[in-house]
Parts: sequence; structure tokens; C-alpha cells
Amino acid sequence: MPAKKKKDELDVIPAAEENTELLNEEEQPEKIDDDILLESLDDKPEDNGELTEFDNENEDTELSGTEKQIDTGETDINELLEAMDDFEDGDEQTEFNDITEDDETEEQDDPDDPNQIKTRKTSQTEKEPEAGDNSQNSENDAADVPTVQPTRRRTVRRRSAKPAILTINSKAEVETPESIEETAWHEVRNAYRTRRILTGSLDGIEQTDTGKTIVIVTYNDFRVVIPIKEMMLNFGRSPTGQEYADLMIRQNKILGTMIGAEIDFIVKGIETKTRSIVASRKDAMLKKRQIFYMNTDASGMYRIYDGRIVQARVIAVAEKVVRIEAFGVECTMLARDLSWDWLGDAHERFNVGDQILVRILSVKRDSLEDVSIRADVRSISDNTNHENLKKCRVQSKYAGKVTDVRNGVVYIRLTNGANAIAHSCYDRRMPGKKDDVSFAVTHIDEEHGVAMGLITRIIKQNL
Repeated sequence: MPAKKKKDELDVIPAAEENTELLNEEEQPEKIDDDILLESLDDKPEDNGELTEFDNENEDTELSGTEKQIDTGETDINELLEAMDDFEDGDEQTEFNDITEDDETEEQDDPDDPNQIKTRKTSQTEKEPEAGDNSQNSENDAADVPTVQPTRRRTVRRRSAKPAILTINSKAEVETPESIEETAWHEVRNAYRTRRILTGSLDGIEQTDTGKTIVIVTYNDFRVVIPIKEMMLNFGRSPTGQEYADLMIRQNKILGTMIGAEIDFIVKGIETKTRSIVASRKDAMLKKRQIFYMNTDASGMYRIYDGRIVQARVIAVAEKVVRIEAFGVECTMLARDLSWDWLGDAHERFNVGDQILVRILSVKRDSLEDVSIRADVRSISDNTNHENLKKCRVQSKYAGKVTDVRNGVVYIRLTNGANAIAHSCYDRRMPGKKDDVSFAVTHIDEEHGVAMGLITRIIKQNL
């Protein structure tokens, strides 16, 4: 039977030779007899549970590794547990494959065969000592070495003593009151070492227990003490007796009008523990005088000269007078130098602490301590008196406010901006300062830029 013989030869051909023979058959298809192939397929033995050598090789290839299936119904539970223990120890792949192959072989064998029973007992006997040795070794190791369970490593971040402030906006910086105070005090200490000029607000006047007058200046919430002799209020030689008492009263009045003004000072001493500061305004003013009035620039010119417009601080305001400080020199300006139109009260336009532009009319610089200036505000702006007069007509009536009354003459600022003078009043009441009146124009003086007329009645009195 040639077909049967060919079947027996195919059973023992290795996988590599089989592939080679099949490739040869594909290359030479004309040499294969179709009847022989059909006969070999018909004569294939039925699957009676016995595995041939060729089938075992294919099964080992297909069910390699952990893909082999285990029939738990035929496998001893102890062997599975041992296999799981070996799996945890790292040898799970080999043992698990051996058990699977043994179980598949046992499914094919006869359970009553004494040889197979002996073989199974021998394999169990060989495994039991191994399990016993492993358990004994594990007990000894457990007695000698403490059990260390694997733990997940955590990244522990140590908190700082002062955690950062959580801000609403990312990468924003917020300063605490403590940090702001430390920064301000550091600035004061640097100014003390470098003798840098600082600027603060004059907020109070106090009398010490010994009777001395001191000025309180606030700088970045720090209390700065300036003795009155360091305020540079020049009144000539210091008198004695009653004159000295009168001088002190006058100085206190002047300092009272300066409350709220900005002044310069140089720190003369500090105390870190209580954070007390003692300063001098006189040194700061002399230093500014040296820079702006005595020294010259690269071109040989003084920084402040006649006709130059500079910025000045308003340090005191009265009804008809405004006192300014321009780079270390104080100056008094009268009401007529403040505006082209007449002012009834300088408080209406100027306040202590304001910064205004003034024109230097003249400078006197004999020495560092003898520097004086004369300045005004009116010359900076254009004269609008003639333009405002064009808004007035003779025999017309306009409302205005009384700015001053002297020797029976009433000075009025009309609502259209023109200045007016009235020599008589038809109202039975006498007009006073800041009264609202009705003014009738009788004549226009183009040369002096005023309107002449009379007061017909008083609209409202300001008593």
C-alpha cells in the first residue's frame, strides 16, 4: 500500500523538513498524483485520544507559555497551589508549563494502570520535599530577617517655616505688612548711611516734657522727630525774655499753617529697637541750595535763574498770601501774584500740599544761608482780562462775587471772568467779602482792564 507508507513517513518528518517537502511539492505540482492525496486523506486515522509524535510537536508549538489551558476538573488542587507559589517566586512559567503538560498526558492515560500510578506517586514524592524545603527555608529566613513589605515611594515635600502666599493671579507677588515695614526700614537705614534726602508729611507739633517744641513728620508710617531749631525758620538773632516767648508763639503759628505740607529732611539718627528716627530739615534745605542755587551745570549756568519756571510746593495758605518752597528756599506770594482775576480768598485755588508751577522773577544768592527768591504764578498764564471785558456791555447787569472791600471801594469778580469796581451800592445793606451781588456796568476801562459801575442789590450775603 503506497499511500499508507507515505502516511507513516509524514508522521516522523520534522516540521522543518515538512515545510521543505511542501515547498518542493509546490514548485513541482505536476509530479503529485491527485488520487494518492485523496487516498491519504481518506485513510487518516480517527482521533481516539492518542497523540502522535507529529501532533505532540504541533501542540507544544500552539500551546506554548501561559496560553496552555488547564482542565481544573482533572488537576489536583495541591499541584495548582504549588504552581501558584512557584509563580510568585519567579519560576511560574516553567512549573506552570510542566503541570499543564502532565495534566494533558494524564487525561490520555488509564487511571488503573499500575505503572502510571507509580509514576504519579514518585512525582508527588519528589515535589513534597521541595515544598517542605521551601517552607522550612522560608521559616528560617522569616525568623532571621524581618519581613519587609514593599511600599510605594512617596515624595515628601517639607513645608517651609513661612509658606508662600497663595495669590489669585499666577506668578503674582503680594507683600505682607511685615515685609513692607522691613523694606521701608531698610530704606531709612540706607538713607541714614548715605545722607540721602527723604520727603515726608508734616503731621503734628508736640511739646516735650522739658518744654521744647518738636515737629512730627510721617515717612512710610514711621514717626520722624525734627526739633524746631532744625526746621530753618529764620527770624534773625534769637531774642531773650518776652521777645523770645513772642517768637515761639509766632513760630508755632507758622508751623500750624504748615501741617499737611510735604517737607524734605535728612536722617540724623536712628534707633533700631524702637525704630525711632531723628532728622533735620535744615540740612536737607542747605544741601538743595548748594546743588540748585550755588553750583553750576556743565555749561556754567545756575540751575535756577531769573525767568525760569520751576515746580514748587505749597507749604502754607492764608487769605491773601500763599507760601511756597522751591528747592530749599521759601517764598511768599501775595494774592495779586497768584492770578490775573481777583481772588477773594487764596484757599479757593490753593491748598497745603499742592505742587504748582511758578516763575522765578529774581534770585539773591549771597551765601548758602542767605538765598532768597521772588516768584509768581500769574505770569505763567496769559492775561485774559481784555478778552473778558469784551463780554461786558454798558448799561448791562451781571452777577458777581465781592472779593474785597477797602476804603468804601468794592472789588468784584464777575461770573464772566471780568474784574469790576463799584463805588456805590443801592441796597440798604453794606456789601461784604464773598457776597453775591448784582452789578450794573456804567463804564469800561480798557487801559486797566476793569469794568466800572455800581451794585444794584445784594443777592446773597455771606456772613
